[in-house]
Amino acid sequence: MQKWLSIVGIGEDGLAGLSPIGRALLDQAEVLVGGERHLAMVPIGDRREDLLWSSPIATSIQQILERRGQSVCVLASGDPMCYGIGATLTRHIAIAEMTIVPAVSAFSLACARLGWSLPEVETLSLCGRDPALLNAVLFPSARLLVLSADRHTPSTVANLLTQAGFGDSQITVLERMGGSHERIIAGLASEWTTTDLADLNTLAITCIPTSPFLRSPLARSAGLPDTAYHHDGQLTKREVRAVTLSALAPLPGQLLWDVGAGSGSIGIEWMRSDRRCRAIAIEQHPTRLQFIANNAAALGTPHLQIVVGKAPAALQDLPEPDAIFIGGGLTTPDLLDTCWRSLRSGGRLVVNAVTIESEQVIFQQQRELGGELTRIAIQRAEPIGQFLGWKAMASVTQWVGLKR
Repeated sequence: MQKWLSIVGIGEDGLAGLSPIGRALLDQAEVLVGGERHLAMVPIGDRREDLLWSSPIATSIQQILERRGQSVCVLASGDPMCYGIGATLTRHIAIAEMTIVPAVSAFSLACARLGWSLPEVETLSLCGRDPALLNAVLFPSARLLVLSADRHTPSTVANLLTQAGFGDSQITVLERMGGSHERIIAGLASEWTTTDLADLNTLAITCIPTSPFLRSPLARSAGLPDTAYHHDGQLTKREVRAVTLSALAPLPGQLLWDVGAGSGSIGIEWMRSDRRCRAIAIEQHPTRLQFIANNAAALGTPHLQIVVGKAPAALQDLPEPDAIFIGGGLTTPDLLDTCWRSLRSGGRLVVNAVTIESEQVIFQQQRELGGELTRIAIQRAEPIGQFLGWKAMASVTQWVGLKR
């Protein structure tokens, strides 16, 4: 198939910094696409058709598709495949139809300025994304590189770091890297007051907890402390949660349904296992819905999808899951059957039962469909007067079914 679309990355040095290939693709294009800053770089008097990015961007993508067969050049910032428009366009247009010429990414430039090793750095973009995503990557001595949405992002991030107990973190703002107006500003998160910044900036953060540290850092492994969650008692306890996530076995990019999500803990920890993991929390109780939203933001998964309603009716039209967790409501008619039918081939259904009636349901499922049955019994040491004694938590019977 003939290549008709090119995506050319541009640095802060503008068209003068383009490679010969990038310059040739730009010069031969019949249609130019980009933001105001990029299109303003084109010489005055250029008579070629130009398309300014629209909001929503889907409109612009459709305009590009309508020009298939013409020579179209998309102008992008830095590396188009690093949180850029290139990644978006490849979801709609085959790579065989396009040529991508990247410039140096903001992350590479920042590492060069700071002497950081890029593979050892956490990277993310807050362009059009919730700043609460940062909560998933905060730990002592972490190095973060963040693409800012605009000039206000550094202040937003400084406040978030301070509230999370990382007020002593070093923040470095790198503006207009690679251009004649490049500037670097540094300071502590808790003391950050700088607002006279360029919209085009990248944040470099060295995470340093405030002394004394307000709370223990949260691991990315399953089984966060119960105190990490706001809940009304409907919470899968820490030890059971760790076993449950092990049974669900999340893999990058997979989708989980958390049916009857309660506080949202299972879906949240599924997503914390890898930033590409996705989850949908299905819950009908108004207070618990708010708990889920608050917990997801606080623990770095604000993109957790929340569906309001009662299963199985609320499950209609949801995307096909790779795994499903059910923590209650097993006696609801047709719930288990609906979940099993909805699961993709090779998917996993994990069910936790506490009551005798719920146990009877999963015993029947195990007889019909096979799978593993496990009894989870946990005891925690609690005070008995001046001494300690073991207090048993409610036993949980877990069924894990693999759909062949």
